[in-house]
Amino acid sequence: MKPIHIQPGIELRLLQRSDAAELAAAYLSNKEHLAQWEPIRPAEYFTKQWQERDLESRLELYQQELAYPLALFEHDSIIGRFTLTGITRGPFQNASLGYWMDADYCGRGLATATVREICAIAGTELGLHRIEASTLLHNIGSQRVLLNSGFQLIGTAPRYLKIAGRWQDHHLYQRILED
Repeated sequence: MKPIHIQPGIELRLLQRSDAAELAAAYLSNKEHLAQWEPIRPAEYFTKQWQERDLESRLELYQQELAYPLALFEHDSIIGRFTLTGITRGPFQNASLGYWMDADYCGRGLATATVREICAIAGTELGLHRIEASTLLHNIGSQRVLLNSGFQLIGTAPRYLKIAGRWQDHHLYQRILED
């Protein structure tokens, strides 16, 4: 996948193993910001070594066309992470989308522009039919990103994911890519 320019100086590209140190730094600097939206992370999660191992496994899935681990960069700094996972072929042609933005970049339209680009790639280059995503009920910012990117709310899943140490309800969204 070629890098995609989202705005001047900001591009979306596939993560590489060599991005592990920058990814660890991005997670560490956003640790407090992300804590309310993610599972509880062990201390080693915020290290270059952990991120290298994780990237290796995600890049293996990429080679099998089962995942796309992407990041949004401003110059050489990671300001957001976007991942298509669980890619299923056959009659489903589906993937799940997960993402986060650096706290200092929220509310600037970058996540919406990036999700739109990912949907375009997923439909045209990857041949997917559908992308699904979920948000915590109180994550209004992420819900706006999805709705402004053509996703539709399709339901609510009780106690869907263990986030911030407790099972929490999530809104479920989908985008049919041919629409």
